[in-house]
Amino acid sequence: MKIKITKNGPYIVSGGIPLSEKIITPKGSGYVYEDGVKLPQNENYSLCRCGASKNAPFCDSSHEEKDFIGKETASRKTYEQRASISECKTLDLLDDGRCSYARFCHREAGSVWELTESSSDPVSRNEAIIAASECPAGRLLARDKDGTEHEIEFEKAIEILQDPECKASCGIFVKGGIPIESADGETYELRNRVMLCRCGSSDNKPFCDATHVDIMYVDGL
Repeated sequence: MKIKITKNGPYIVSGGIPLSEKIITPKGSGYVYEDGVKLPQNENYSLCRCGASKNAPFCDSSHEEKDFIGKETASRKTYEQRASISECKTLDLLDDGRCSYARFCHREAGSVWELTESSSDPVSRNEAIIAASECPAGRLLARDKDGTEHEIEFEKAIEILQDPECKASCGIFVKGGIPIESADGETYELRNRVMLCRCGSSDNKPFCDATHVDIMYVDGL
């Protein structure tokens, strides 16, 4: 199972990785995922990353007509090297700033940053861990003082996210530590949660930087 980034072209997915569509849906002061349309399941498939495919989320070679420039600009440093650390009483919060604006860092009781500051309270601590762990971009990581990292044990899967509240289509949520190989053959650091850009306009390719919200990108249009 892996994702191969092609030069100025699509993501080539191999190994029969399950593919689904999920819709980011408000619930109270937070958000949940609802199932979207059913997508075909194949051993190998190509996902659009230029944002112009009329057969989204799959590639239809529109990148060639668009003269898409998909140069990868994201740092190759590890998450630990990139992330800042907010040290609180019982919990530390790591943050590498790679925001996809999915908003799962907000819970009924407050934002992950507020909850981490109040982590001496067991309820706030638990909510902070959930908020950090549900960030699809992998931006946030809750870590105990003894170094224990809190992660949801995802099975390998790829989810195409939609965000009706923002009137936009989101990135590609890559779950469970799927290897992502760059166009130059180097493999990015293996991460449990990563969001790949599919609007074609991120300044941090191949990763999502929430530009889809600013440009109100809607797939298939």
